[in-house]
Amino acid sequence: MFDTSLLLTAAFVAGALNAVAGGGSFLTLPALVFTGVPPVVANATGTVALLPGYMAGAWGFREDTAPPPGLSMRLLVVLSLIGGAAGAALLLVTPDATFRRAVPWLLLAATALFAFGPQLRRMLAGGKPSTAKATVGVLAVAAYGGYFNGGLGILLLALFGLLGQTNLNAMNGLKNWVSALLTAIAVAIYAAGGVVLWPQALMMMVAATAGGYGGARLARKLPPAVLRLGVVATGLAMSLVFFARQ
Repeated sequence: MFDTSLLLTAAFVAGALNAVAGGGSFLTLPALVFTGVPPVVANATGTVALLPGYMAGAWGFREDTAPPPGLSMRLLVVLSLIGGAAGAALLLVTPDATFRRAVPWLLLAATALFAFGPQLRRMLAGGKPSTAKATVGVLAVAAYGGYFNGGLGILLLALFGLLGQTNLNAMNGLKNWVSALLTAIAVAIYAAGGVVLWPQALMMMVAATAGGYGGARLARKLPPAVLRLGVVATGLAMSLVFFARQ
């Protein structure tokens, strides 16, 4: 009973956190490991559990969602699917130790990009949106998300900010759509590999969905400055966690 309550609570809060700032896997993964699930299986199962939360979060921001300058929504969908599939495939052939060393630096860089996004946009203002640069950026971040879900929301928000998006609610909605697409591809690969504990995953899906929708609707009512501060704080906290684990 305690294990069930822990997994449901972790999934609910993770769904809400992913809808607003990202980082929900840092709740689901430890919770699953604590209940006795091996780390690799816990990572795959937690990713499956958070997929409907991404979808619910995207629906919660449906009035605000818009593609970044330089990309159409159709192209963004295609890039998300390709990148997510590539990242999930890469996970099968890359040593875990290599990625663990890179993760804290990636999270720290993404947090800094998001924190100083307005200043960077002013410095780069005046140029036309580049479809080529936007394509490379989305593919790279989608591949990261398919490889390891941690910090995906921070990276996506940083990318959209650098591409010229200024409405944080639109960025959050788009972040959830892209996360849902690339995670769906990764989940299919995880399932084919037989590394998903479906009873736990299905139970956590329900809680993550409720948390994702509730978090998105709440975030739409908060001042942008509060949301930005929350995203930066989440990114810094996740970076410190990874550095500490090393």
